[in-house]
Amino acid sequence: MSLKKNTKAPDFTLPSTAGKDFRLAGDFKGKPALIFFYPKDQTKGCTQEVCSFRDNFGVFSSLDISLVGISRDSIASHQEFKKMHQLPFELLSDEDGSVCKQYKALMPLIKIPKRITYLLNDAHEIVAIHEGLFDGPAHVKSMMEEVKELGNR
Repeated sequence: MSLKKNTKAPDFTLPSTAGKDFRLAGDFKGKPALIFFYPKDQTKGCTQEVCSFRDNFGVFSSLDISLVGISRDSIASHQEFKKMHQLPFELLSDEDGSVCKQYKALMPLIKIPKRITYLLNDAHEIVAIHEGLFDGPAHVKSMMEEVKELGNR
C-alpha cells in the first residue's frame, strides 16, 4: 500500500549521484516532481524502467517536472548505472531503506524497494501514484498520462 493521494510527500535528504546530498524541500522547492523507487541497479526490469524514464525525460522536462530515482544501491553502483545508460536525472542512495520505508516503498521481510512512482505538484502534494513490481515501463506510461491530464486542467 502506497502513501495516499492529496497528502503531503515527506521531506527527505539522501546522497545523490551529483556528489552532494539531495533534499526534496530544497532541491525541488516549488517545483512539480516525479519520484520513482525501484529495486536494484543493473537488473532487467529496473534497467527497462530507468531507460524508459530517460527516453521520455524531455516530456517531463518540458513541463518543468523534476525527476529522481531512488533505490537502496550505493552511490558507486548508481554512478555506474547512470553512466552506462546515460541517465539525464539523478539517482539517490537510500542504503538503510529509511526513505523507502517512509514512502511505503519497502517490501516487508526482504527489505528491497518496491517499484512505485509518485507524481508531486509544486507544493509537493501527491497527485498521482503508480505501483507495480513487474512492468517498469508501465510506470512511465502512467505518469505520462497523468502529466498530460494535469496540463489539460
